[in-house]
Amino acid sequence: MPRSVNSVASRARRKKILKRTRGNFLSRKNVWTVAKNTYEKGLTYAYRDRKNKKRSFRALWIQRINAAARQYGMTYSQLMGRIAKQNIGLNRKVLADLAMNNPQAFEAIINSVK
Repeated sequence: MPRSVNSVASRARRKKILKRTRGNFLSRKNVWTVAKNTYEKGLTYAYRDRKNKKRSFRALWIQRINAAARQYGMTYSQLMGRIAKQNIGLNRKVLADLAMNNPQAFEAIINSVK
């Protein structure tokens, strides 16, 4: 009896990876072993950078809040300490958005904690 190899499934598996590596340079898009390694490495980077993205945004928010707070003679550290002390429930994301898009509201927050 001949050996049965499920070539339909094998080809589908390879095509799926090769389709996802389209747009890569040289053999990374069409040589199976290279494409497979490229794809798996890309998934690793994607997983890692979903975590790093959160760090990057938090750092950006802090920089924006600090820049806005310094216009009113206060540092980021002082502002966040006073906000925590007065139990104002605004997180860094909201504060940074206010500082960028609604300076009057941000100024009101600054005046309330001074």
